[in-house]
Amino acid sequence: MSITELHGESTPEPRTPAAAPDPSARRTPAWAALLLRLHFYAGVLVAPFLLVAALTGLAYTVSPQLDRVLYGDLLTAAPGGPAKPLAEQVAAARAAHPDGAIASVQPGTDGHTTRVEFAQPDLGDRQHTVYVDPHTGRVEGQLTTWFDSTPVTTWLDDLHRNLHLGDLGRHYSEIAASWLWVLVLGGIILWWRRRGATRTRTRHLLVPDLSARRGVRRTRAWHATTGVWLAVGLLFLSATGLTWSRYAGGNFDTALDALRAGTPEISTSLTGAPPPGGGEHQHGGASATAADPATFDRVLAAATDAGLTGPMRITPAEEPGSAWTVAQTDNTWPVARDRIAVDPVAGTVTARSDFADWPLLAQLSSLGVQAHMGLLFGPVNQVLLAALALGLLCVIVWGYRMWWQRRPTRTARRAVVGTAPVRGGLRGLPVWALLPALVVTVAVGWALPWFGGPLLAFVVIDVGLGALARRRRRDVPVSPAPAGT
Repeated sequence: MSITELHGESTPEPRTPAAAPDPSARRTPAWAALLLRLHFYAGVLVAPFLLVAALTGLAYTVSPQLDRVLYGDLLTAAPGGPAKPLAEQVAAARAAHPDGAIASVQPGTDGHTTRVEFAQPDLGDRQHTVYVDPHTGRVEGQLTTWFDSTPVTTWLDDLHRNLHLGDLGRHYSEIAASWLWVLVLGGIILWWRRRGATRTRTRHLLVPDLSARRGVRRTRAWHATTGVWLAVGLLFLSATGLTWSRYAGGNFDTALDALRAGTPEISTSLTGAPPPGGGEHQHGGASATAADPATFDRVLAAATDAGLTGPMRITPAEEPGSAWTVAQTDNTWPVARDRIAVDPVAGTVTARSDFADWPLLAQLSSLGVQAHMGLLFGPVNQVLLAALALGLLCVIVWGYRMWWQRRPTRTARRAVVGTAPVRGGLRGLPVWALLPALVVTVAVGWALPWFGGPLLAFVVIDVGLGALARRRRRDVPVSPAPAGT
């Protein structure tokens, strides 16, 4: 050992220009480290659910076109003269389908056939729908439908909603909807922070930075920028999907009821009106007046006089002595969703509920559902949904590609995929930030159980694995320093 080394000095070496500090080497704030780790694990574990939801949703976007191809002869009526009385059309449908109770009738308009739905106990929530040409009164055919959806649309809807697995399968779609907004918002925050840290121009929030020819940086640029472009649409899909999910949707309905912001009910009470007597026994709660097809013409005339136009659904009363309901069913913008209750004997309007008078949240919820299903803006709505689905598929694929590209490749540390971001972000948060964050997280987790449950499991497992790793490091014996140093 030389004298200069004993005094803590060393022989000067040729000086080289100092390298610019690496922005990525800066100390990451605790909240950013926590968000990065959450985004990583949520992406890895939840992305398969999102992948399936995107694929099945993409298939569902073309259901109107499939309906026209497969059932066009049933759904559309040949051009003709004035429509026959609704009573004749209902009588023709009853002759073709003598079983079951008439659940509803949709008079044919704008080139569509009249749809007469029959409910039967053995069908459950399905119906037999008979299609009648309104100009000729001829029965064009019959399908088993679900809430007016054809078999192919029902099949695609069931695939997207629950993978044909019933209530068990509904968990998959709720997991996807519950975590999609977390991934989107977390990704935007992380991308904005990265752009600020690297002092890259703001335009690269909307245009991918392709300065790196290949590798994880280039993949990240496509992943993040595409996510920014899709953010509003994906947040919309997450919110609207949650409104009719099993658990989160139930909590949403409870909240609407508590705020008195749900869809208003329309009264079908006929105070002082004696129940109609006689008539055949009807299944499914339909009233005896439904046995007289002429009642449908009387109720339709009352609806027309009340100002209802366009596609309508006439629903007989569930109980004798109650009013029938007529609802507009035009789901394209601007929607027509007004409803009235009609005395089937007198033909007078007894109650009314206009869409314009609904609470704002009820209106937004209804419009959101129609947009989520691709109905609100017609083909434009379908194209936008298809673009969102394709974009989400690309973001997922790029996310997994980054995971693979970040893998260690050195012989001593070779791995199949990349390692997770370092833990410790939760411990680094100050108490003043930790407590409010905990309260908000618990509240959101209660409202969205399929967000709160997996998040709690992730925290417990991650904390446990971290504690185990620290214990192993403490148990490793420290080798003595070599002599003579």
